[in-house]
Amino acid sequence: MSLHSVRPKILGFISEDVSAWLVALLVLLFGCVLTGLLAWSTLNLYQQQLRQRFQLLASERYSRIEERFEDQEQRLDGLKRFFINSGAVSRQDFDGYTQPLLHRTQAYAWAPRVSGTERASFERMAQEQGAPDYFIADLNAEGRLQRAVERDEYIPVLYSQTQSPLGSPLGFDLLAQPMRRDTLERARLRGGVAVSQPVRLVGVEPSYARGIILASPVSLRADVAMSTPEPYGYVIAVISMRQLVVDGLPEQSQDNLFVQIIDLSTAESYGKLYESSNGPGDSPLAVSRVLSLADHDYQVNIRPSALFLQANHSSVSSQVILGTLLSLLLSALLYVLVSQRQRALRLVEQRTEELRVREQELRGTHGQLRSVLNAATQVAIIATDLRGVISTFNAGAERMLGYKSAEVVGHLTLESLHLPAELNVRAQALSQRYGRQIPMCQAMLVDGSEESGDETREWTLVRHDGSHLVVNMLATPVLDDHGLWVGHLAICIDITERKRVHEALAARDRLLKKLSAHVPGGIYQFQVDVQGHASFPYVSDGIRDIYEIEPQQLQLDAEPVFERIHPGDVARVRTSIWTSAKRLSPWREEYRVQLPQRGLRWVRGEATPERLAGGGVLWHGYLSDISDLKRVEEELRALSVTDSLTGIHNRRYFQERLQTEMARVERGVGNLAVIMLDIDHFKRINDQHGHAIGDMVLRGVCERISLRLRRTDVFCRLGGEEFMVLCPDTDGRQAYVLAEELWRGLRSSPIDGVGVVTASFGIASWREHEGADGLLLRADSGVYAAKQAGRDRVEAEMV
Repeated sequence: MSLHSVRPKILGFISEDVSAWLVALLVLLFGCVLTGLLAWSTLNLYQQQLRQRFQLLASERYSRIEERFEDQEQRLDGLKRFFINSGAVSRQDFDGYTQPLLHRTQAYAWAPRVSGTERASFERMAQEQGAPDYFIADLNAEGRLQRAVERDEYIPVLYSQTQSPLGSPLGFDLLAQPMRRDTLERARLRGGVAVSQPVRLVGVEPSYARGIILASPVSLRADVAMSTPEPYGYVIAVISMRQLVVDGLPEQSQDNLFVQIIDLSTAESYGKLYESSNGPGDSPLAVSRVLSLADHDYQVNIRPSALFLQANHSSVSSQVILGTLLSLLLSALLYVLVSQRQRALRLVEQRTEELRVREQELRGTHGQLRSVLNAATQVAIIATDLRGVISTFNAGAERMLGYKSAEVVGHLTLESLHLPAELNVRAQALSQRYGRQIPMCQAMLVDGSEESGDETREWTLVRHDGSHLVVNMLATPVLDDHGLWVGHLAICIDITERKRVHEALAARDRLLKKLSAHVPGGIYQFQVDVQGHASFPYVSDGIRDIYEIEPQQLQLDAEPVFERIHPGDVARVRTSIWTSAKRLSPWREEYRVQLPQRGLRWVRGEATPERLAGGGVLWHGYLSDISDLKRVEEELRALSVTDSLTGIHNRRYFQERLQTEMARVERGVGNLAVIMLDIDHFKRINDQHGHAIGDMVLRGVCERISLRLRRTDVFCRLGGEEFMVLCPDTDGRQAYVLAEELWRGLRSSPIDGVGVVTASFGIASWREHEGADGLLLRADSGVYAAKQAGRDRVEAEMV
């Protein structure tokens, strides 16, 4: 029957075409409504979460400001008790106590009360205590300290400990400023801490000058019984509001909150004490709280900054766009699905006909499978039922084991083809593992299905003639269409030849290991795959002496070797390896390694690369320890640049260092100067005392010069009695000072048997666009001028 004749219309009257558009339109409408509801819910949730986040940040910021205000009042009270309990407090006592308190406080000060008649004696006393320029001062119109006018009473700053690089305004009279005088008066009346109105602080950087002053009166213990003890001085805390509020918080441009602090305790208009520089964001969110400090109340206004609103932006617009797109996509998808319904029905008819044809084709599959099994002459395929009785025995099994299929099928079990002793050992091992008795007939089957997930295992089978055959056998269960276990399938591959090859390879590996054990150093294979991962597929035991690493550690990862290489050489070694890999050129390097036990060693490595089929590179090479060779090279190098008579550097070393320093200063880095000296009348010393004494004089001069040189200076013998000092990062004036020190040191240290030995000194400092020859020529001219001027002198640099 045709499908068209029984296919109903949707809802009984809507045709196929009309229904597709209708369903798509309904889904689009429903999706838009759902998107709107979701966006409205998300907006409400966003506003609630934004409010909670802001409230949490604002509460934390207010608590921090309140804690810092309380901390300042407690510290000032502690300083007051220190003065009351200590009696006389020196400047050192004050500095020692207040230095640890300078945390978010610009300064602490002690200001005693001084009458007008005591002013002169008080100033002398302060000058004798370590302030020689001390005097009682006022602020002039420019904001600078000047000597105060005559008054009946002063309260000048005597001690001060400050963080400001501008120093302390010692001597500043606090009664000279109305706000500060009012603060001291309120502190005296309260008998405790009083806070000033917002003031511009003295002796503080302009960016931190906006702040307040805390003052507390200090009375003698004898005055405690009085109703209102008269103080003999005041302890002062100078607080910068920017430092107090901002310290420990993010930069203003990175702060999530805008903070404003307003002084509510003034009788005049509200004073703005502090305001963040980042500005508030465009949001109705705001928190306003009042905190108290001593006798003042402050209103703390906190609003979110633009950075906070940017970091917590709403995703409603994204949801609306995404929801609309999804609704359109779903509508289009449903339209396509409904419009293709007729096509799907036609495909069902077509596939049904194809299945009928396939069913006929499958009827011949069993016969073809049997032919395939018989054609597999190199593989033994054996099938059994649940009892282990063989039901299939292909031609490969006949050829491998010598049995005919008729002799085996229905008569023998898979167990009877195995070596009994091997099955017994395997059954006992499985019984111990699982804690229950495993029969021998199941020993070869448990391995494949339960233990290792259908992995092959090596077994010994018994041929028809009684000989043994070693095979790899894969034993798997056979399931029917309902998933029930109906038997087993064993696939066996003869591995006799493979075992012979493996034994030959093992013998070769043992031989290679013996040979490599007698080779100095280490033989290796180094591989880098296409992903850049490095490893050592083969490495001899000699690598243990080279890197102090076990060879097994390097077979999967070569990184431990690079960790042993000296940090100064590892980049060069890696670069040379990648260059060799890219060009397939031989690799050769000498580098240092830092070993845990033997310390710093030198290693030489050579290898030849080859490209692998998978895209990686494999090197074959060897490594050897060349530390002894390097030590000999260093000794030879030292001998080649050392003067054999005096032990200082020779002309060759001087020329090398001079070229290096000239290249540096020509790049515009630092200065350079040279000092040339020539021993005076050295020929006379040789003639009078002999060459042996002359050699002793040369060594003595070198010892005396070397003791007075700086660590960066290079002292060399050019030849005979002529010497040169190379002075990096030194200008002409500094070189002249050093030369005079060397000249004085040489004259002040006579040499036994000879007496005072003098020298003539010449100086030259590098000039722009001047070569090495010109520099040395000017120094030599200086020595010549010193000789002409009477010897035993330092000739200034010639212009």
